[in-house]
Amino acid sequence: MNENGSISYLTLDLILSGCRSLKEKRSILSPMISRLRKEFNVSVAEIGFQDKWDQARLGCGVVSNDGKYNQKVLAEILNYVTAHFLDVEVDEFHIESR
Repeated sequence: MNENGSISYLTLDLILSGCRSLKEKRSILSPMISRLRKEFNVSVAEIGFQDKWDQARLGCGVVSNDGKYNQKVLAEILNYVTAHFLDVEVDEFHIESR
């Protein structure tokens, strides 16, 4: 355990097959972001590919005094996204801690 706390983040590169507009993209991402915030008590934002209809990059951040806990939460988020959002494909992901 680190006395100063631990900050960890997950970046998810997503493929949104079949999206034909930014409005359609938002209709998929907005509920996803809301559910992740509620289910995991983390910060979530779209951080990339804002101008692409069929791609998105989400960033999820968690802060606690236990880096292992942070890693566990972020791994659970990755599993949750792949299990609950079937119209979204995780193309790439990265988990980092500081």
